[in-house]
Amino acid sequence: MTREARAKQATGGAFGEPSRVRSCGRDAPAPPEYVRATLRDDHDDADELPIELGPCSNGEYDPVPLDTVARETIRRVREGVDDHARRLRLPRRDFLRSVGGAALMLLTLDACHGEAKKATARRPGGRYVIPPESTTEPSVAGGVLGGSDVVVDSQTHFLEFDDAHQAGLAFAKTFPQSACGASDPRTCFSVQQYLDDLFVRSDTAIAVLSAVPIAGESSPLTIDAMERARHALDHACGDGRLLLHGGVFPQLGRPGAALDGMSALTQQHRIAAWKVYTHTPGPGWWLDDHEPAAPRVGQSFLGRARELGVRTVCVHKGFGSGSRYASPVDIGPAANANPDIRFVVYHSGYDVGRPEGRYTDATADAGVNRLVKSVRDAGIGPGGNVYAELGSTWWNLMRDPTQAAHVIGKLLTYLGPDNVLWGTDSIWYGSPQDQIQAFRAFEITPELQERYGYPALTPEVKRKILGANALRLYGVAAPPASCRPTPQQIEQARIELPARRTTYGPATVAEVRALWTTHGIV
Repeated sequence: MTREARAKQATGGAFGEPSRVRSCGRDAPAPPEYVRATLRDDHDDADELPIELGPCSNGEYDPVPLDTVARETIRRVREGVDDHARRLRLPRRDFLRSVGGAALMLLTLDACHGEAKKATARRPGGRYVIPPESTTEPSVAGGVLGGSDVVVDSQTHFLEFDDAHQAGLAFAKTFPQSACGASDPRTCFSVQQYLDDLFVRSDTAIAVLSAVPIAGESSPLTIDAMERARHALDHACGDGRLLLHGGVFPQLGRPGAALDGMSALTQQHRIAAWKVYTHTPGPGWWLDDHEPAAPRVGQSFLGRARELGVRTVCVHKGFGSGSRYASPVDIGPAANANPDIRFVVYHSGYDVGRPEGRYTDATADAGVNRLVKSVRDAGIGPGGNVYAELGSTWWNLMRDPTQAAHVIGKLLTYLGPDNVLWGTDSIWYGSPQDQIQAFRAFEITPELQERYGYPALTPEVKRKILGANALRLYGVAAPPASCRPTPQQIEQARIELPARRTTYGPATVAEVRALWTTHGIV
């Protein structure tokens, strides 16, 4: 049997069949009863999918509905899973939770995406390259989707609040799908859940806890809560697996108050980097102070970071809820003026709803291209002091391998393979293992490389992105192997641990709006 024939058998489809092309085409309607089944909240735990496609959001953008490719992928997987499970003599649920289940879903997503592209006379720009026998040979699947490389998640969050924290309670109750098997929805966002999802259910070895865009006592993720999480992990497995950001809001309060707070943070805590949001809360501002009408706090903030010796600044750019201050136009000028400070661009400037393609002058004001233009115009090239981070960006892109190829290709081309950082924005999307597995199997096609000059996404480049770049940036060492679960242990944990919702973030526009209203974002 040829490789193509095995792929057809594994995914339940046949490349080029007219009926399949129509069912996977982006404009093909999905049966109403299937849409209801896909999005219902009471789905059978046996159908817990190994690669979660949404809809879900981190609360900073409207969730993207499943397109026809994603829906057809889910339909084929649920329809064909019994045959694969039977071959391995596994229950349906256990197979879906296994590495073979992840291989089946990525193979199917790749097949559907390829058929949709063929229907429009185009070729895929990105692929999930997995041997078809991976669905029934765990060792083969593990060789592609597993790995011993250190995974450093550069963007993670949890929430902690008690009965007196009304804003936090309202936050948790905003998401009806957040019942992760517990009677109290707060449990789904807790530090225990966070540590379980990241360090037990996934290959993540080191994580960075990053501040959320809520200032003061109303924040459900305070520096003290971060410290408790760090101490809990240190107690269980030694020192250094959790790095902490210091949240700074220089646009709020009396002039200089936030800068004084930075000094206090470094005196009381081990701060690895600063985290800022230039678009919220309060008035928008720019890192380079290029707009006189906006609060001119950017250079003062960067100067204090320099004085305190914490010279890594992580800034939210993209997913801006319509705010122009979430644009990365200030990154290049700020990096050029402050060459001793490292700028980590969270989300890489990505926005939902605007398709990503190659960089052109005509599209320079959209999505990730805004970051590309900003660094190019400022003379910041590959290996400079600007880093792109993938949290929530990869989550949205991985269901569309061609857009994913363009984004990863552009970042590698203009910032360099040493300046792209792995991040997942978990805990919103549950355990990040599915995102890790998808990235390990992902490749930029040779055709797209040749056409646009993108570099190949080789195993070495993936190793850098998944962890090596962040280890270098933060100046930390990988934890000892004895402190990290083996791939087999993670696989067993995923199968044996209780079922739960696989995502915890808002799944509808109404839920996102309720969240914004709760915290005064709109």
